[in-house]
Amino acid sequence: MTVVPRLVLSAPSSGHGKSALAIGLLAAFADRGVDVAGFKVGPDRVDAAYLGLAAGRPGRTLDPRLVGADRIAPLVGHGAAGAGLAVVQGSMGLYDSLTGRPESESTAAVATALRSPVVLAVDVAATGQSVAALVHGFRSYDEQLWLGGVILNRVASARHEELLRAALDDIGVPVYGALRRQDLPSVLPARRYGAVPALARTDEATRAVRRLGEAVAATVELDRLLALARSAPPLPAPPWTPQAGREDAGPRPVVAVAGTPGGSYSHPETVELLRAAGAEVVTVDPLHDEALPAGTGALVVGGGLPESYAEQLSANRRLCIAVAELARTGRPVVAEGAGLLWLARELDGLPMCGVLDAVGTRRDGLVVGYRQATALTDSLVGPAGTVVAGHKEHRGVLTPRAGARAAWSWDGGAPEGFVWRGVHASQLTLHWAAYPQLAARLVDAAVAVAADPATARPDGVPA
Repeated sequence: MTVVPRLVLSAPSSGHGKSALAIGLLAAFADRGVDVAGFKVGPDRVDAAYLGLAAGRPGRTLDPRLVGADRIAPLVGHGAAGAGLAVVQGSMGLYDSLTGRPESESTAAVATALRSPVVLAVDVAATGQSVAALVHGFRSYDEQLWLGGVILNRVASARHEELLRAALDDIGVPVYGALRRQDLPSVLPARRYGAVPALARTDEATRAVRRLGEAVAATVELDRLLALARSAPPLPAPPWTPQAGREDAGPRPVVAVAGTPGGSYSHPETVELLRAAGAEVVTVDPLHDEALPAGTGALVVGGGLPESYAEQLSANRRLCIAVAELARTGRPVVAEGAGLLWLARELDGLPMCGVLDAVGTRRDGLVVGYRQATALTDSLVGPAGTVVAGHKEHRGVLTPRAGARAAWSWDGGAPEGFVWRGVHASQLTLHWAAYPQLAARLVDAAVAVAADPATARPDGVPA
């Protein structure tokens, strides 16, 4: 049995302050000396990064669509190993699902799968006694849900708080804290900067997390909340372990993973799987490092690299040239999300790595959503015909959309992505915990090409 004190922080809808509250809770408990772990429901890597900054260990995403519902509890057990508290930040409203599958992919479904109490963050700025009807509705909508209590946000005054508490007491719902309207200011760096400030632990990001922690510590009853988290039963499944299915104890290739000293742009599980497959994983910062790590035999650029840093990526010409040479020699390169744009010839007129004969343009509209994709070409990711679930979130588009050997196809869309030599590049981002064989295939390819470059086939798979 895996015992993890835990709670899920959700809300009636977006905009109730759950992101700031979740970050503040982790920071407040960490400041008390509690070993904490943060998780984000859904594919949002930005929120996960700030949860990680607050917790002092990698923030992780829990996405039933990307990893399967049966991996949610194991991933929490793994990511919260040794922690005294895990905080799971919900997505949108408690019962909402972007895909129309609330029974399996909503925050409520995740909370039920984790057997975790839910704390509802409620913006009460324009609400009085009706808060009781609202909370009662959320509690009674699903009899399997464990609604442990609420935290009130944007309370107007002491009188307003007294009225709200009395209404909730009438229906037997505990209140764990009440924050005034000014208590959770908008202090986090703008989302256009992505996860970079949190992963790089910039002064602005660090101060913002500390400020949120102080606000929560002053207004939330942390001891009562921790007692609620400790009342959760053992997790219903053993922890996930990074096993890539590669038993070869031969050479340990150096795999460079794009990121910052504080974490990579890939899911934390990607790095763990690569190490389990026998790789020596070294971080390369595309914004600042002018060379790949010594001996690099493969490169992974995760989907968390933001396209808003195009100017800095372009200005780092030495690294761009090094990446192009790595790809030219047939070394394995996997690029997801905006990593695809970095490998292009140019983006908005700015020169990039030039690995792919394509031109990128950033647009105002955001492309976002899940895709069930089928591999069109044998590659590092898998043989043609492999079916995966991935996520797209980008403003930049490439012309052409796909190379002569496209990476993916899916219903309602033209072929997308590029497979060239050892390169697999696409704006579709996968969660490698669902496809651990990716790590083994990449490491095998890196070992084979290092031993004999002539063995690298055009699809990047060792002969």
